[in-house]
Amino acid sequence: MRPTTFLAGCLLVLAGTSLAQDAVFSTRTLTPETALAAARAALEACRRQGFQVAVAVVDRSGMTQVLLRDRFAGAHTLELAANKAWTAASFRMATSALALETQAGRPQSGMRSLARFAGVAGGLPIEGAGSMLGAIGVSGAPGGEADETCARAGIVAITEAIEL
Repeated sequence: MRPTTFLAGCLLVLAGTSLAQDAVFSTRTLTPETALAAARAALEACRRQGFQVAVAVVDRSGMTQVLLRDRFAGAHTLELAANKAWTAASFRMATSALALETQAGRPQSGMRSLARFAGVAGGLPIEGAGSMLGAIGVSGAPGGEADETCARAGIVAITEAIEL
């Protein structure tokens, strides 16, 4: 075998390896146990303030991993918590920011026509070690800001685990 033929063959193999690596990618996501820990912490944060809420944690694609409802939370809170989490995951930003950006007359107002879009505070993306991992949504506290505070408590509770 001629050295140039051998070298050309090696380069072809290396190029194929590079293409194969570009053809797939890996993602990180929350384990069910971590998602549950975040939801429980958010629920407890709201309970300490006297609020009865529902909490949803979704994976990075918006699929529900955990859905908790306190015993006296309104029936609507389950769907709204899940939709807040879905919205935060889908747009990769807090729903409180989206609420402002999607008001009537704003360039992004059309997003409000999406079936699951929740343009109210209470949904936060969950990020760790540079990756989008999922999102958490809370509904039932008196006002979206209180919902968001409880959601943030859920994220704080798992921060150490997701930053590794």
